[in-house]
Amino acid sequence: MAKVGTFVARILMVGLPTTLGLAAVLFADELRKLPQAKETNRPPAIVRVITLEPIELIPRVTGYGTVTPTREWRAIARVSGEIMDIAPNLAAGDLISKNTQLFTIDDSDLRLDLASIEAQLAAFEVKTETLQASLEIATADLALAQSELARQEQLRTQGVATQTALETARRAELTARTKAVEYENQLKLNAAEREVLLTQKASVSRELGFTDIAAPYDMRITSVASDTGQYVTQGQVLLTGEGIDAVDIAAQFPLGRIGPLLRLTKTQVTDLKARVSLPFADHNVTWKATVARIGEAIDSPTQNAPVVVRVDMPQAQSAAGVRPPLRSNMVVAVDLIAPKITALVVPAEAVSAGTALVVADEKLAKRQVITSFVSGDLAVIESGLEEGDQLVITDPSIAVPGMAAKGVEDEARKAEITALAMGQVPTMPKKPGGGQGGKGAGAQP
Repeated sequence: MAKVGTFVARILMVGLPTTLGLAAVLFADELRKLPQAKETNRPPAIVRVITLEPIELIPRVTGYGTVTPTREWRAIARVSGEIMDIAPNLAAGDLISKNTQLFTIDDSDLRLDLASIEAQLAAFEVKTETLQASLEIATADLALAQSELARQEQLRTQGVATQTALETARRAELTARTKAVEYENQLKLNAAEREVLLTQKASVSRELGFTDIAAPYDMRITSVASDTGQYVTQGQVLLTGEGIDAVDIAAQFPLGRIGPLLRLTKTQVTDLKARVSLPFADHNVTWKATVARIGEAIDSPTQNAPVVVRVDMPQAQSAAGVRPPLRSNMVVAVDLIAPKITALVVPAEAVSAGTALVVADEKLAKRQVITSFVSGDLAVIESGLEEGDQLVITDPSIAVPGMAAKGVEDEARKAEITALAMGQVPTMPKKPGGGQGGKGAGAQP
């Protein structure tokens, strides 16, 4: 038995390797082929989309500017003198009403000048009466001299009077005429000097009106430079103030934003509505405004166009703790608002470098897109997208063109876009994981 076992073992030791070698030779071609991969069906990627449809849009563009009063006033002394009286509690920041008496300057010197002029006028009146009486006498004397000269000429013609008597009559008539003319000239000169005095009197009387300085309109005091007892000279600034009936804001708008707005709505800048806003931690304060005018020059470094808007009665609209008054040098935002239109409006972040992703035939597809206007986080589509397209608003980092995709309608984002397009604050919360899709809330006016 031992010999049989040994024999079988030797056969196996020789035959088994031989059999494996023959099998390797026979099946060598099959062994060179790689195993076939099994086909797998990956699930489509889930992407958030909004189905496009025209919505109502109120186009707007936002700029920033500094508040300046429409009227500024300086109280300048137009006469010299000591300040005798000043309005009580007159200080920077105070509000004063129109016609409020601000300063009273001493008018003693002016009243003395006025009394002197009036005394001279009275003397001229007496002088005029005297000259008038003298002229009447000289005129009567001239008439007598002329009558005597006529009589002497007649007598001389008849040969009765002598040549000497005739010449004496002529000399008397000439003397009387000279006297009358002299009185007439004195009266004219007196009248001219009287006019000079009347002009001086009017000037002094006018300067007397400058001794009382009153507010020309409702205003806020910005600085006070004089006080009671101080001597001021003509031309010295006593006080400065600014009107509170209206303020102007020269807001700067990028040409690349305001130009497309005007082309989109086919309007002029002066046809736009305006709104001024000032952000606070818990709320935004807004004022209605009107477009007053277009600025005179483009800002060279920024290429911004200035548009001046006006807010009427900002002080009357103020409320403590809720709405502050618009004051000088406040920086505010200004919205220029165009008439409402209907357009395809999409999130601006969904259009990158002129391209957008849509879901078509259950796959992602890239579209070349042209926008006609961008307002905040919203863009108006001019071409490249159409009504009914499913626009992908998922972060592009997980959305690759050509991959299988299934669009899930984001109703919250769509409602937010509709609200923002009308300038309203969105009320529906946005779904998480939307990449930059949550920027829209910042575009509210």
